[in-house]
Amino acid sequence: MKNVLSILGIFLFSIVSMTAANAQSKLGHVNSASILTKYPDMQRAQANLQAYQKQLKNKMDGMVKSYQATYQDAVQKQQAGQLSPAQGEEIGKKLQQEEQAIAKFEASIGQKLEAKRTELIQPIFDKVNAAIKQVALEKGYSYVFDTSVGTLLYAKDSDDVSALVKAKLGL
Repeated sequence: MKNVLSILGIFLFSIVSMTAANAQSKLGHVNSASILTKYPDMQRAQANLQAYQKQLKNKMDGMVKSYQATYQDAVQKQQAGQLSPAQGEEIGKKLQQEEQAIAKFEASIGQKLEAKRTELIQPIFDKVNAAIKQVALEKGYSYVFDTSVGTLLYAKDSDDVSALVKAKLGL
């Protein structure tokens, strides 16, 4: 009987301790997506990323046009009987090299875009996260949840620290 009372006492003490600890925690939430859409640095980064993507597309288009011009020239010369077998073989090798260069460039476009995206956007994420951390520390929040990723089921509007983070970023 003493053991049961001891275990029950420890259990009740644990519940009271956890309740007291939870009562001291201050929770807040933020919508980082709404902050990022209004952040001028993010808008500039996205414009730069789109410009870079257009540059890559233009380079790819130029490579394809060059290949097509070389191919059309070779076809015309062959039809006119102006190519020797050695010249035809040389042009065939050149076309094959151009095809390989186009395929290699096309395969690298995704990696180049992702690297540029990281280069442009990571510093912005770091600034926003630092502002969120500062607001949380200044206002005494134990936890701040990001509602833009859908991990919060309920939140009081009064605990939304998005406006404070925007103010911290000068938005």
